[in-house]
Amino acid sequence: MGAFLNKPETKKYNESGEGNGLRYGVASMQGWRVEMEDAHHAQLTLNGTLSDWSYFAVFDGHAGARVSAHCAENLLECILQTDEFRREEIAEAIRAGFLDLDKKMRELPELSNGEEKSGSTAVCAFVSPKQIYIANCGDSRAVLARNGAPIFATRDHKPELPSEKSRIVQAGGSVMIQRVNGSLAVSRALGDYEYKKVLDRGPCEQLVSPEPEVSVLERSEAEDEFLVLACDGVWDVMSNEALCAYVHSLLQLTDDLVAITNQVIDTCLYKGSKDNMSIVLVVFPAAPKPSAEAQRADRELDETLRQRLTALIERNAGNEEREDTTCHFSTVLKQLVEENIPGLPPGGGLAAKQALLDKIYREYYPEHADSTETFDCQAELADAFGAN
Repeated sequence: MGAFLNKPETKKYNESGEGNGLRYGVASMQGWRVEMEDAHHAQLTLNGTLSDWSYFAVFDGHAGARVSAHCAENLLECILQTDEFRREEIAEAIRAGFLDLDKKMRELPELSNGEEKSGSTAVCAFVSPKQIYIANCGDSRAVLARNGAPIFATRDHKPELPSEKSRIVQAGGSVMIQRVNGSLAVSRALGDYEYKKVLDRGPCEQLVSPEPEVSVLERSEAEDEFLVLACDGVWDVMSNEALCAYVHSLLQLTDDLVAITNQVIDTCLYKGSKDNMSIVLVVFPAAPKPSAEAQRADRELDETLRQRLTALIERNAGNEEREDTTCHFSTVLKQLVEENIPGLPPGGGLAAKQALLDKIYREYYPEHADSTETFDCQAELADAFGAN
C-alpha cells in the first residue's frame, strides 16, 4: 500500500501537566503512515528568571524522523541562547534561534554527508504572563480560541503562495503540482538541505527557507480559552473553526485534557486523515468547565444514536451477506448520516461518535473489527463524514 500500513497504528503517546496558570495535554499517533515522524516539546516552566514562561512546540517530520527529533530537543535552547533573547527582543530571538538551529544541524554527520535527507515543519509558542509569541515554519499550525472560535491562526507556508513561489523561482526552482520542484509540499522547513544549495543566496532565499513567521499576541485573561498546536495530519481534515468548536464542546464534558486530545486525533482518523497526528492543547483559565447540562445532552445523544443505529441495522438485516461486515457497516452509517441527527458534537459531527457506533454494531456482529482497520471502507466512511 505504498506509504501506508495495512491498518492504522492507533496506540497513542500522551503527556499532560499544569503550572503557571495553564494546563496542557498532548496526544500523538502514528496512524496509517509506515513511520512516526512527529515530535513535540512541552515545558511549563523555563529556567532562571523565566519561571513564569511556558513553551510548547510540534514538529512534523518528512522523509525521516531525525530532523524533527533533533528540533524537539534543541530549538528551545537555540532560541534562549541568542543575543536577541538576552536583550528581550523575543520575536527576533525566535527567528534567530530557528536560523541558528538550521545552520548547526546541517553539520550533523548523517545530514552533512547526505545519508539523511529528512526535514521538519515546526510550530512553537512561548506563553508569558502578558503575551503569547507564536512562530511557524511550514504547515504545522497554531490556533488561539476565544468563545469557541479562532481569533488567530498561523499561515501555512505552501509553495503556491505568491510570496513563497517568487522566492522559489528566484532561487532557480519551480512549483509543480503545488510542490517545490514537484516534490516537497511545504516551502519552509528545518533540514531539507537538498533544497538549500544555492550558493549565492542567503538561508532565507533558498528553495526551502528555515525562517519562521513570528506573531505576538496580547493575552486576555477574561477571553482566552485555549491554544492548539498541531501538525497537518489534524488540519487536513478539520478547519480552524471546526477544531475550535469541537475542543470547546469537549471541554464542557471533561477536564481530562489527555482524553480530549485523544478524542480529537481519533476523530481526525475517522474523518480520513492518513498522516501522523500530533496535537498540543494548552488551556487557559477562561476555558469552559465541565457542565452537567452538556454531559446530560451528550448521554441523550448517545442514546439517540443507539436507537437510530439499532433500527437501521435491523432494517438492513441480510444485506451483510452480500458484503463484508465492515463495508456493510459503512452502508448503515451513510444512512445514519442522511438522517441529520441534531445535537452532534460541533466540528466533530458523527465521526466524533464512531467508536460508540462501532461498539453498538459489534453487539449484532461480534466479528466486526473497528471500522478504521480497512483502508477502502474507511475511505468510504470519511467521504460520508466529510459531508457531516
